[in-house]
Amino acid sequence: MKKDTRPPLFQTRFLFAILIALLMMPLSALAYLDPTTGSMLISAIVGLFASLVLAIKTYWYRIKAFFKRNSTKPDTDDEVA
Repeated sequence: MKKDTRPPLFQTRFLFAILIALLMMPLSALAYLDPTTGSMLISAIVGLFASLVLAIKTYWYRIKAFFKRNSTKPDTDDEVA
């Protein structure tokens, strides 16, 4: 069995810090969220979604051209004169 080389003072301080942290934790939050908070969160999510849709719509042709340019390569063998 491996012997603990740390001094007992370290272990005592560690246990004391854990005890203090547990005593400082509240039992309940005692918080109140009124009904407008929910509607505010929903409107923020809808606004974020609308902004993403508008950004995609604005840059749609650039996005489409980017993927089309990478997926097709011009064939030089078909151009026989």
